[in-house]
Amino acid sequence: MDTSTLRAKYRALAPVLTERSRRLWAATEARALGHGGVALVARVTGVSRSTIQRGLREVEAGAVVSPERERRPGGGRKPASESDTTLLADLEALVDPTTAGEPESPLRWTVQSVRSLASALQAMGHAVSHATVATLLHALGYTLQANAKAREGRQHPDRDAQFRYINTLVRRCQTHGQPAISVDTKKKELIGDFKNAGRVWRPQGTPVPVRVHDFVIPEAGKAVPYGVYDLQRNEGWVSVGIDHDTASFAVNAIRRWWKKMGRSAYAGADTLLITADAGGSNGSRLRLWKWELQRFANRTGLSITVCHFPPGTSKWNKIEHRLFSHIAMNWRGKPLVSLAAIVSLIGSTRTEAGLRVRSEIDRGQYPSGVAVTPEQMDRIRLQRHRFHGDWNYTIQPSG
Repeated sequence: MDTSTLRAKYRALAPVLTERSRRLWAATEARALGHGGVALVARVTGVSRSTIQRGLREVEAGAVVSPERERRPGGGRKPASESDTTLLADLEALVDPTTAGEPESPLRWTVQSVRSLASALQAMGHAVSHATVATLLHALGYTLQANAKAREGRQHPDRDAQFRYINTLVRRCQTHGQPAISVDTKKKELIGDFKNAGRVWRPQGTPVPVRVHDFVIPEAGKAVPYGVYDLQRNEGWVSVGIDHDTASFAVNAIRRWWKKMGRSAYAGADTLLITADAGGSNGSRLRLWKWELQRFANRTGLSITVCHFPPGTSKWNKIEHRLFSHIAMNWRGKPLVSLAAIVSLIGSTRTEAGLRVRSEIDRGQYPSGVAVTPEQMDRIRLQRHRFHGDWNYTIQPSG
Protein backbone atom coordinates (compact mmCIF):
# COMPACT_ATOMS: atom_id res chain seq x y z
CA MET A 1 0.00 0.00 0.00
CA ASP A 2 1.37 3.42 -0.89
CA THR A 3 1.26 6.35 1.48
CA SER A 4 -1.35 8.26 -0.52
CA THR A 5 -3.87 5.39 -0.18
CA LEU A 6 -3.22 5.08 3.54
CA ARG A 7 -3.53 8.83 4.02
CA ALA A 8 -6.83 8.89 2.10
CA LYS A 9 -8.27 6.07 4.24
CA TYR A 10 -7.32 7.86 7.44
CA ARG A 11 -8.79 11.18 6.32
CA ALA A 12 -12.07 9.46 5.44
CA LEU A 13 -12.34 7.63 8.78
CA ALA A 14 -10.84 10.21 11.15
CA PRO A 15 -14.08 12.22 11.74
CA VAL A 16 -15.93 9.15 13.12
CA LEU A 17 -13.08 7.41 14.95
CA THR A 18 -12.94 7.54 18.71
CA GLU A 19 -9.64 7.62 20.55
CA ARG A 20 -9.70 3.84 21.04
CA SER A 21 -10.95 2.94 17.59
CA ARG A 22 -8.31 5.21 16.05
CA ARG A 23 -5.65 3.36 18.03
CA LEU A 24 -6.94 -0.05 16.98
CA TRP A 25 -7.36 0.96 13.32
CA ALA A 26 -3.80 2.28 13.18
CA ALA A 27 -2.55 -0.93 14.83
CA THR A 28 -4.33 -3.20 12.35
CA GLU A 29 -3.01 -1.19 9.39
CA ALA A 30 0.54 -1.34 10.78
CA ARG A 31 0.21 -5.07 11.38
CA ALA A 32 -0.99 -5.65 7.81
CA LEU A 33 1.93 -3.69 6.38
CA GLY A 34 4.46 -5.87 8.21
CA HIS A 35 8.03 -4.73 8.88
CA GLY A 36 8.20 -0.94 9.09
CA GLY A 37 4.43 -0.63 9.29
CA VAL A 38 4.39 1.17 12.63
CA ALA A 39 6.78 3.86 11.41
CA LEU A 40 4.87 4.32 8.15
CA VAL A 41 1.45 4.61 9.79
CA ALA A 42 2.83 7.01 12.40
CA ARG A 43 4.36 9.22 9.72
CA VAL A 44 1.22 9.32 7.56
CA THR A 45 -1.44 9.68 10.25
CA GLY A 46 0.39 11.53 13.00
CA VAL A 47 -0.60 8.89 15.55
CA SER A 48 2.37 8.31 17.85
CA ARG A 49 4.34 5.06 17.71
CA SER A 50 3.64 4.37 21.36
CA THR A 51 -0.09 4.62 20.69
CA ILE A 52 0.13 2.27 17.70
CA GLN A 53 2.22 -0.21 19.70
CA ARG A 54 -0.31 -0.11 22.50
CA GLY A 55 -3.01 -0.87 19.95
CA LEU A 56 -0.95 -3.80 18.64
CA ARG A 57 -0.75 -5.25 22.11
CA GLU A 58 -4.53 -4.96 22.44
CA VAL A 59 -5.11 -6.58 19.04
CA GLU A 60 -2.71 -9.43 19.80
CA ALA A 61 -4.36 -9.97 23.20
CA GLY A 62 -7.82 -10.06 21.58
CA ALA A 63 -9.01 -7.04 23.55
CA VAL A 64 -10.85 -5.46 20.64
CA VAL A 65 -14.41 -5.74 21.98
CA SER A 66 -15.87 -2.29 22.46
CA PRO A 67 -15.78 -1.34 26.17
CA GLU A 68 -18.83 -0.14 28.04
CA ARG A 69 -17.27 3.27 28.60
CA GLU A 70 -15.46 5.44 26.09
CA ARG A 71 -13.31 8.35 27.19
CA ARG A 72 -14.83 11.62 26.06
CA PRO A 73 -12.91 13.69 23.47
CA GLY A 74 -10.24 15.74 25.14
CA GLY A 75 -10.12 13.53 28.20
CA GLY A 76 -6.96 12.21 29.77
CA ARG A 77 -3.83 13.89 31.05
CA LYS A 78 -3.11 17.31 29.59
CA PRO A 79 0.11 17.82 27.60
CA ALA A 80 3.05 19.00 29.68
CA SER A 81 3.25 22.24 27.69
CA GLU A 82 -0.33 23.12 28.76
CA SER A 83 0.07 22.36 32.46
CA ASP A 84 3.52 24.01 32.55
CA THR A 85 3.16 27.29 30.67
CA THR A 86 6.87 28.23 30.68
CA LEU A 87 8.20 24.82 29.61
CA LEU A 88 8.32 25.47 25.85
CA ALA A 89 9.97 28.87 26.23
CA ASP A 90 12.65 27.47 28.55
CA LEU A 91 13.29 24.54 26.21
CA GLU A 92 13.74 26.83 23.21
CA ALA A 93 16.12 29.00 25.18
CA LEU A 94 18.28 25.95 25.86
CA VAL A 95 18.23 24.58 22.30
CA ASP A 96 18.72 27.88 20.49
CA PRO A 97 20.23 30.28 23.03
CA THR A 98 21.26 32.99 20.55
CA THR A 99 17.80 33.56 19.08
CA ALA A 100 16.15 33.20 22.48
CA GLY A 101 18.40 35.84 24.04
CA GLU A 102 20.31 33.47 26.30
CA PRO A 103 23.94 33.63 25.07
CA GLU A 104 25.22 32.21 28.36
CA SER A 105 22.97 29.14 28.36
CA PRO A 106 24.54 26.26 30.35
CA LEU A 107 24.09 23.98 27.32
CA ARG A 108 25.59 26.35 24.78
CA TRP A 109 28.85 24.36 24.63
CA THR A 110 27.52 20.90 25.49
CA VAL A 111 25.97 18.05 23.53
CA GLN A 112 22.26 18.79 23.52
CA SER A 113 20.84 15.31 23.93
CA VAL A 114 17.25 14.99 25.13
CA ARG A 115 18.53 13.61 28.44
CA SER A 116 20.83 16.59 29.06
CA LEU A 117 18.01 18.95 28.10
CA ALA A 118 15.64 17.17 30.47
CA SER A 119 18.19 17.44 33.28
CA ALA A 120 18.63 21.17 32.66
CA LEU A 121 14.86 21.71 32.61
CA GLN A 122 14.44 19.74 35.83
CA ALA A 123 17.06 21.97 37.46
CA MET A 124 14.92 24.93 36.41
CA GLY A 125 11.90 23.43 38.24
CA HIS A 126 10.14 21.61 35.39
CA ALA A 127 8.83 18.07 35.95
CA VAL A 128 9.72 16.63 32.55
CA SER A 129 11.24 13.41 31.20
CA HIS A 130 13.61 12.96 28.26
CA ALA A 131 10.78 11.33 26.27
CA THR A 132 8.60 14.41 26.76
CA VAL A 133 11.49 16.64 25.69
CA ALA A 134 11.82 14.65 22.45
CA THR A 135 8.08 15.02 21.77
CA LEU A 136 8.20 18.76 22.43
CA LEU A 137 11.24 19.23 20.16
CA HIS A 138 9.43 17.52 17.29
CA ALA A 139 6.39 19.71 17.94
CA LEU A 140 8.64 22.79 17.74
CA GLY A 141 9.99 21.66 14.36
CA TYR A 142 13.38 20.40 15.54
CA THR A 143 14.96 17.24 14.10
CA LEU A 144 18.26 15.45 14.58
CA GLN A 145 20.63 16.79 11.92
CA ALA A 146 24.30 16.49 11.05
CA ASN A 147 26.50 19.33 9.82
CA ALA A 148 25.99 20.21 6.15
CA LYS A 149 28.91 21.28 4.00
CA ALA A 150 27.35 24.22 2.18
CA ARG A 151 29.53 27.27 2.78
CA GLU A 152 32.09 27.64 0.02
CA GLY A 153 33.45 30.93 1.23
CA ARG A 154 33.75 33.96 -0.97
CA GLN A 155 32.78 33.12 -4.54
CA HIS A 156 35.04 34.35 -7.32
CA PRO A 157 33.09 36.51 -9.80
CA ASP A 158 34.48 34.50 -12.75
CA ARG A 159 33.77 31.10 -11.24
CA ASP A 160 30.95 30.12 -13.60
CA ALA A 161 32.76 31.58 -16.59
CA GLN A 162 35.78 29.42 -15.78
CA PHE A 163 33.58 26.34 -15.55
CA ARG A 164 32.19 27.10 -19.01
CA TYR A 165 35.69 27.70 -20.35
CA ILE A 166 36.91 24.33 -19.05
CA ASN A 167 33.85 22.59 -20.44
CA THR A 168 34.44 24.11 -23.89
CA LEU A 169 38.08 22.99 -23.99
CA VAL A 170 37.25 19.48 -22.79
CA ARG A 171 34.57 19.06 -25.44
CA ARG A 172 36.94 20.35 -28.09
CA CYS A 173 39.56 17.79 -27.11
CA GLN A 174 37.05 14.97 -27.10
CA THR A 175 35.72 15.99 -30.52
CA HIS A 176 39.23 15.86 -32.00
CA GLY A 177 40.24 12.65 -30.24
CA GLN A 178 42.74 14.36 -27.96
CA PRO A 179 43.15 13.30 -24.30
CA ALA A 180 41.60 15.33 -21.46
CA ILE A 181 42.23 14.30 -17.87
CA SER A 182 41.27 15.34 -14.37
CA VAL A 183 43.95 15.07 -11.67
CA ASP A 184 44.20 15.41 -7.90
CA THR A 185 45.69 13.92 -4.75
CA LYS A 186 43.39 11.71 -2.71
CA LYS A 187 43.45 11.92 1.09
CA LYS A 188 46.59 10.42 2.61
CA GLU A 189 45.93 7.05 4.23
CA LEU A 190 47.61 5.44 7.23
CA ILE A 191 49.12 2.06 6.39
CA GLY A 192 48.38 -0.64 8.94
CA ASP A 193 45.58 -2.27 10.89
CA PHE A 194 43.64 0.94 11.45
CA LYS A 195 39.88 1.42 11.42
CA ASN A 196 38.54 2.27 7.98
CA ALA A 197 35.09 3.88 7.76
CA GLY A 198 32.22 1.76 6.48
CA ARG A 199 30.88 -1.76 7.06
CA VAL A 200 31.25 -5.09 5.27
CA TRP A 201 29.42 -8.40 5.55
CA ARG A 202 31.10 -10.84 7.93
CA PRO A 203 29.99 -13.77 10.10
CA GLN A 204 28.05 -12.43 13.06
CA GLY A 205 30.18 -11.38 16.02
CA THR A 206 33.50 -11.51 14.16
CA PRO A 207 34.51 -7.91 13.34
CA VAL A 208 38.05 -7.36 12.09
CA PRO A 209 40.13 -6.22 15.10
CA VAL A 210 41.96 -2.95 14.49
CA ARG A 211 44.01 -0.51 16.55
CA VAL A 212 42.24 1.73 19.04
CA HIS A 213 44.37 4.79 18.24
CA ASP A 214 45.31 6.12 14.80
CA PHE A 215 48.99 6.82 15.33
CA VAL A 216 51.23 6.39 12.30
CA ILE A 217 53.38 3.24 12.35
CA PRO A 218 56.90 4.58 11.56
CA GLU A 219 58.01 1.54 9.56
CA ALA A 220 54.76 1.52 7.56
CA GLY A 221 54.14 5.25 7.09
CA LYS A 222 51.39 6.77 4.98
CA ALA A 223 50.17 6.18 1.45
CA VAL A 224 49.81 9.16 -0.89
CA PRO A 225 47.41 8.32 -3.76
CA TYR A 226 47.58 10.67 -6.76
CA GLY A 227 44.90 10.04 -9.36
CA VAL A 228 44.52 10.65 -13.08
CA TYR A 229 41.01 10.28 -14.53
CA ASP A 230 40.45 10.04 -18.29
CA LEU A 231 37.34 12.16 -18.96
CA GLN A 232 36.68 10.49 -22.31
CA ARG A 233 37.30 6.80 -21.61
CA ASN A 234 36.11 6.58 -17.99
CA GLU A 235 39.43 5.10 -16.90
CA GLY A 236 41.61 5.94 -13.95
CA TRP A 237 45.22 5.66 -12.87
CA VAL A 238 46.44 6.01 -9.29
CA SER A 239 50.08 6.25 -8.28
CA VAL A 240 50.45 5.35 -4.61
CA GLY A 241 53.44 7.26 -3.26
CA ILE A 242 55.26 6.80 0.03
CA ASP A 243 57.05 10.17 0.24
CA HIS A 244 55.94 13.79 -0.01
CA ASP A 245 53.04 15.01 -2.13
CA THR A 246 54.99 17.39 -4.36
CA ALA A 247 54.62 18.68 -7.90
CA SER A 248 57.35 16.27 -9.00
CA PHE A 249 55.31 13.36 -7.62
CA ALA A 250 52.13 14.67 -9.27
CA VAL A 251 53.66 15.07 -12.73
CA ASN A 252 55.37 11.69 -12.45
CA ALA A 253 51.93 10.15 -11.85
CA ILE A 254 50.67 11.82 -15.04
CA ARG A 255 53.79 10.61 -16.86
CA ARG A 256 53.17 7.03 -15.72
CA TRP A 257 49.52 7.22 -16.78
CA TRP A 258 50.61 8.41 -20.22
CA LYS A 259 53.16 5.61 -20.55
CA LYS A 260 50.90 2.79 -19.28
CA MET A 261 47.47 3.88 -20.52
CA GLY A 262 47.25 7.20 -22.38
CA ARG A 263 49.79 6.76 -25.16
CA SER A 264 48.20 3.58 -26.53
CA ALA A 265 44.65 4.93 -26.18
CA TYR A 266 45.46 8.20 -27.97
CA ALA A 267 47.92 7.19 -30.65
CA GLY A 268 48.94 10.23 -32.65
CA ALA A 269 47.79 12.74 -30.05
CA ASP A 270 49.76 15.98 -29.96
CA THR A 271 47.97 17.80 -27.12
CA LEU A 272 46.96 16.98 -23.56
CA LEU A 273 44.40 18.91 -21.49
CA ILE A 274 44.75 18.72 -17.70
CA THR A 275 42.01 19.99 -15.37
CA ALA A 276 43.18 20.44 -11.78
CA ASP A 277 42.50 22.23 -8.52
CA ALA A 278 44.12 25.61 -7.92
CA GLY A 279 46.12 24.43 -4.91
CA GLY A 280 48.10 21.50 -3.59
CA SER A 281 50.85 19.74 -5.51
CA ASN A 282 49.27 20.88 -8.80
CA GLY A 283 48.64 24.48 -7.72
CA SER A 284 48.27 27.24 -10.27
CA ARG A 285 51.03 29.33 -8.65
CA LEU A 286 53.49 26.50 -8.12
CA ARG A 287 56.69 26.95 -10.10
CA LEU A 288 57.78 23.33 -9.69
CA TRP A 289 54.48 22.17 -11.20
CA LYS A 290 55.11 24.17 -14.36
CA TRP A 291 58.78 23.15 -14.55
CA GLU A 292 57.93 19.44 -14.28
CA LEU A 293 55.21 19.83 -16.92
CA GLN A 294 57.78 21.41 -19.23
CA ARG A 295 60.05 18.41 -18.76
CA PHE A 296 57.10 16.09 -19.45
CA ALA A 297 56.20 18.04 -22.60
CA ASN A 298 59.82 17.87 -23.82
CA ARG A 299 59.93 14.13 -23.28
CA THR A 300 56.61 13.33 -25.00
CA GLY A 301 56.31 16.12 -27.56
CA LEU A 302 52.86 16.93 -26.24
CA SER A 303 51.50 20.45 -26.05
CA ILE A 304 50.09 20.56 -22.51
CA THR A 305 47.18 22.83 -21.59
CA VAL A 306 46.26 23.23 -17.93
CA CYS A 307 42.95 24.62 -16.65
CA HIS A 308 42.61 25.16 -12.91
CA PHE A 309 39.32 25.25 -11.06
CA PRO A 310 38.76 28.48 -9.12
CA PRO A 311 39.73 28.43 -5.43
CA GLY A 312 37.16 26.75 -3.21
CA THR A 313 35.57 24.66 -5.97
CA SER A 314 37.56 21.43 -5.75
CA LYS A 315 34.38 19.38 -5.31
CA TRP A 316 33.54 20.13 -8.96
CA ASN A 317 36.68 18.36 -10.15
CA LYS A 318 35.43 15.27 -11.99
CA ILE A 319 38.00 12.96 -10.41
CA GLU A 320 36.43 13.48 -6.99
CA HIS A 321 33.07 11.87 -7.77
CA ARG A 322 33.98 9.72 -10.78
CA LEU A 323 37.07 8.00 -9.36
CA PHE A 324 37.92 8.76 -5.73
CA SER A 325 34.39 8.26 -4.40
CA HIS A 326 34.21 4.78 -5.97
CA ILE A 327 37.62 3.83 -4.57
CA ALA A 328 36.44 4.88 -1.10
CA MET A 329 33.31 2.76 -1.46
CA ASN A 330 35.31 -0.22 -2.71
CA TRP A 331 37.58 -0.32 0.35
CA ARG A 332 35.08 0.76 2.99
CA GLY A 333 35.37 -1.25 6.17
CA LYS A 334 38.67 -2.84 5.09
CA PRO A 335 41.86 -1.97 7.00
CA LEU A 336 44.59 -0.76 4.63
CA VAL A 337 47.21 -3.08 6.08
CA SER A 338 49.87 -2.66 3.39
CA LEU A 339 50.78 -0.82 0.20
CA ALA A 340 50.02 -3.98 -1.75
CA ALA A 341 46.53 -4.11 -0.22
CA ILE A 342 45.90 -0.46 -1.10
CA VAL A 343 47.00 -0.97 -4.71
CA SER A 344 44.89 -4.13 -5.02
CA LEU A 345 41.78 -2.44 -3.62
CA ILE A 346 42.21 0.55 -5.91
CA GLY A 347 42.82 -1.65 -8.95
CA SER A 348 39.72 -3.75 -8.25
CA THR A 349 37.41 -0.72 -8.26
CA ARG A 350 34.64 -1.15 -10.83
CA THR A 351 31.30 0.51 -11.54
CA GLU A 352 28.24 -0.35 -13.61
CA ALA A 353 29.11 2.62 -15.83
CA GLY A 354 32.28 0.79 -16.88
CA LEU A 355 34.97 2.48 -14.77
CA ARG A 356 38.32 0.70 -14.89
CA VAL A 357 41.28 1.62 -12.68
CA ARG A 358 44.97 0.73 -12.67
CA SER A 359 47.29 1.41 -9.77
CA GLU A 360 50.98 1.06 -8.96
CA ILE A 361 53.28 1.89 -6.07
CA ASP A 362 55.64 4.81 -6.62
CA ARG A 363 58.60 4.27 -4.33
CA GLY A 364 60.39 7.40 -5.55
CA GLN A 365 61.68 10.07 -3.19
CA TYR A 366 60.16 13.53 -3.65
CA PRO A 367 61.74 15.96 -1.19
CA SER A 368 59.75 19.04 -0.31
CA GLY A 369 61.08 22.57 -0.64
CA VAL A 370 62.67 22.10 -4.08
CA ALA A 371 63.28 25.55 -5.58
CA VAL A 372 63.00 26.40 -9.26
CA THR A 373 65.64 28.91 -10.36
CA PRO A 374 64.92 31.97 -12.49
CA GLU A 375 66.96 30.36 -15.28
CA GLN A 376 64.68 27.33 -15.22
CA MET A 377 61.60 29.55 -15.28
CA ASP A 378 62.96 31.28 -18.39
CA ARG A 379 63.16 27.89 -20.10
CA ILE A 380 59.45 27.18 -19.58
CA ARG A 381 57.58 27.82 -22.83
CA LEU A 382 54.41 28.95 -21.11
CA GLN A 383 51.66 30.75 -23.01
CA ARG A 384 48.94 32.25 -20.85
CA HIS A 385 45.41 32.25 -22.28
CA ARG A 386 43.58 35.53 -22.79
CA PHE A 387 40.90 34.46 -20.33
CA HIS A 388 42.39 34.18 -16.85
CA GLY A 389 45.95 33.39 -17.77
CA ASP A 390 46.60 32.65 -14.09
CA TRP A 391 44.24 29.67 -14.34
CA ASN A 392 44.60 28.71 -18.00
CA TYR A 393 47.88 28.27 -19.82
CA THR A 394 49.64 26.03 -22.37
CA ILE A 395 53.19 24.68 -22.15
CA GLN A 396 54.80 23.86 -25.48
CA PRO A 397 57.60 21.30 -25.85
CA SER A 398 61.06 22.73 -26.45
CA GLY A 399 62.69 22.33 -29.87
